[in-house]
Amino acid sequence: MTEKTALTPKTHTTPPAKFSHGVKKGNILQVAGQVGFLPAEEGKPPTPAGPTLREQTLQTLANVKAILEEGGASWDDVMMIRVYLTDVAHFAEMNKIYDQYFEEQALTQAPPARTTVYVGLPQGLLIEIDALAVLG
Repeated sequence: MTEKTALTPKTHTTPPAKFSHGVKKGNILQVAGQVGFLPAEEGKPPTPAGPTLREQTLQTLANVKAILEEGGASWDDVMMIRVYLTDVAHFAEMNKIYDQYFEEQALTQAPPARTTVYVGLPQGLLIEIDALAVLG
């Protein structure tokens, strides 16, 4: 039986509750919901990338990518992305940012499937993203 491994890149703080930023078992890698916090700095609380949706979306995608890489995966391995927005009015802007980001990633395979839903997040956070990757 394959062992389950928790993934926490150096850029991330210890999660605030009993969960892992990412978990890998066999060729499956699940990235937990990530938000737009800047890379962790010793002794400082998590800080959002900025007040704008663009800043937070790009940082959130960078945080997801860091966990994928920690687990030996890339965007080409991602099968499913879930996007959680706090405001339905952000949908069109997020899609534009998302499309530009993935154009720059030079995917060699089909883009992942995606779902977008609307949720409540802690004050100041506008977006959360999780991902499921299958390696090999």
